[in-house]
Formats: sequence, structure tokens, C-alpha cells
Amino acid sequence: MSERTGWIVRSTAGHDKGALFCVVGAQGELLLLLANGRQRKLSSPKRKKLGHVDVVSRGEFHHPAIRGLQEGAPVSDRALRRALAAFKEGFTLG
Repeated sequence: MSERTGWIVRSTAGHDKGALFCVVGAQGELLLLLANGRQRKLSSPKRKKLGHVDVVSRGEFHHPAIRGLQEGAPVSDRALRRALAAFKEGFTLG
């Protein structure tokens, strides 16, 4: 696992600009593996450069699915979608 696993990021470049993703891993220092449970499943995460995302939460968001990713436990796409929806709801209200 990467120390960035569990971060929530917003894409700043590409066709998915503005979309929220969860970091599920990393390839080297500059590439992140992103998933959102809908277009990008945990089984086939999107590779994106670190410079093409804005970090919204560096692991401060406590949700069982995010915690499971950080601990290496199996997480479903549905749970990831719900975690990102809960984050988005709290982010826009707060």
C-alpha cells in the first residue's frame, strides 16, 4: 500500500475534470491509481499523474470503506461510491 492510499482527490485535467476519486494505490512517485466505483472500478483503476489532481482530503475523512482501503481490506465498488457520496455531501454542506 502507498501512503497516499485513502486520499480523496479531484481531477484537474482530462475528460474527467472535476470528478472525485479515491486513491487506491500508486505506481512510483508520480502516478496515482484512482477509482470511484462507477466509471473506474477498483479492479481497473485509472492511472493519473499527481500533478493532474488536487488533494481534497489526505486521509482525514473517516469512513469504513476508506479505512478498509488504507488497511488493505477488501472493499466493494458500492462501498466506495457511498463513501465518496458521503464525502461530497459533507464537503458541500460544510
